Amino acid sequence: MEFYLFVHFGPNTFTDLEWGHGNEKEEIFNPTQLDCRQWVRIAKQSGAKGIILTAKHHDGFCLWPSNYSKHTVRQSPWKNGRGDVVRDLSNACEQAGLKFGVYISPWDRNHPLYGTPAYNNIFVRSMTELLTNYGRIFELWWDGANGEGPNGKKQEYDFKRFEKVAQTLAPKTVIFSDIGPHVRWVGNERGIAGETNWNLLDTAGFKRGLGAPPTDSLNAGNENGRNWIPAECDVSIRPGWFYHPKEDSLVKTPQQLFNLYLKSVGRGANFLLNVPPDRRGLIHSADSTSLAGFKKLLDDNFKVNLLMNAIVKVQGPKVFANTNKLNDRNADTYFSPSKSQLPVIAIQFTKSTEINTIILREYLVLGQRVKKFMITLYDQNKNPVKELHGTTIGRKRILTFPGIEASSFQIKITDAKAAPLISEVEGYLIDKGLIEN
Repeated sequence: MEFYLFVHFGPNTFTDLEWGHGNEKEEIFNPTQLDCRQWVRIAKQSGAKGIILTAKHHDGFCLWPSNYSKHTVRQSPWKNGRGDVVRDLSNACEQAGLKFGVYISPWDRNHPLYGTPAYNNIFVRSMTELLTNYGRIFELWWDGANGEGPNGKKQEYDFKRFEKVAQTLAPKTVIFSDIGPHVRWVGNERGIAGETNWNLLDTAGFKRGLGAPPTDSLNAGNENGRNWIPAECDVSIRPGWFYHPKEDSLVKTPQQLFNLYLKSVGRGANFLLNVPPDRRGLIHSADSTSLAGFKKLLDDNFKVNLLMNAIVKVQGPKVFANTNKLNDRNADTYFSPSKSQLPVIAIQFTKSTEINTIILREYLVLGQRVKKFMITLYDQNKNPVKELHGTTIGRKRILTFPGIEASSFQIKITDAKAAPLISEVEGYLIDKGLIEN
């Protein structure tokens, strides 16, 4: 999916907090112009393919009229207690062709049963409401926060049960946490994956929250990990996760978002960007303007693939000339060398060409294989003018560098776990101001 939005919305939006205390009056939640269709329209225009909503944050307030809490939209004045943000956003996403996901915090600072065995039943029933009443949920998002409830006690979460119930009710829903089971936290909230990024992770002996794998493992994965748990990079478009008026001037610029795209999607991960609605229940113009600028940068800079007419050959014990699968713009086709061959992909431009970005893709249906590679660019006299080194490729690896006038370049796979399956090679000349030195 590459890119989708996070939406943090709830009582914190109105109290100027990041973590609510759970004792906020339900009357505080009363957006005057809430329009989920506006959220979806902005998301779609930005190129996002889905939205994940904080249906319940740590304060315990439910954005749907849950039957298992008395701290919900039903008790608020919004729509005279007849509103349902989860329903509104689910419907808006479905109508626009976007995917819809939910965040539901296991921690609940409001529920009177939190900190007792009975709360696990409450959580399962609340989660069941979300997974059965709102259409297809593409992602279920859990974090590992675990603090005290209103009785001063912490909860022993029964995550094995939670997982079993979720996968039974919604077998096509992927579950996110710092140990998956399907998608992993990348180890930071800056939106940045490791330059080495394996889609594999070992989870034996680890737990969510304080018992999570080390940060470097979350960031880079494990080369020989037992489980396929790719990384998702979460970050907010603002300094905070919920809307705060004082941050209207601190929204990330299109250029900053583009750079985060390079360090998330460009390192084989997904980019989850939080865009919090304001107190009206609308996405602020500062955020939507930045998102529109980000989409324009993506469209403008990845419009012209310099390799569309290039001559591609793969060299090894023998030369493979029929390698059009490497630049056919189809990620489902790939070049497969013999098992013992580490190929050298040679690309010849029809004329000397300025280039500053190269994109590589692996065919991940058969696993992530490449461990190391090297790219050498040559001038028209066949002299090397630039050398790049990388480790993992994964679904998409974007390499940027100061512009070079080149007539050809070589991609040499220097180490791999099995025969490398390269599905695409692309080249671009992006705006030089977007390249970090």
